[in-house]
Amino acid sequence: MTNIELLTDAHQTTALASPNGRSTEVVLHDGPLRQSILALKAGVELGEHNAPPAASILVLRGRVRVTALDGDEEIGPGELRALTHERHGVLALEDCAFFLTTVTSIPRHVEATRH
Repeated sequence: MTNIELLTDAHQTTALASPNGRSTEVVLHDGPLRQSILALKAGVELGEHNAPPAASILVLRGRVRVTALDGDEEIGPGELRALTHERHGVLALEDCAFFLTTVTSIPRHVEATRH
């Protein structure tokens, strides 16, 4: 079992001391499911990147702005949001930590039934 509070404390400490202002760890990896914790120093940005087939963000501490073509969204502590399926970035508005859940692939038979 993983204690998210202790993990959050450790990653925030590491991010604040890191030259790049970030710290990350994959906490759970089960097939296509990945759950990661990320901590960013205020002002640090995860540049625009392609979205996985499915993802959500749960802000544990601080505030972030998710930037995307369909509009930006600010997310604060305790807020859970599905992430856009479009290219997007994440900007730390404050020192922050968030839990990212992603599905990195969808089996072909499932993908075929979605269309």
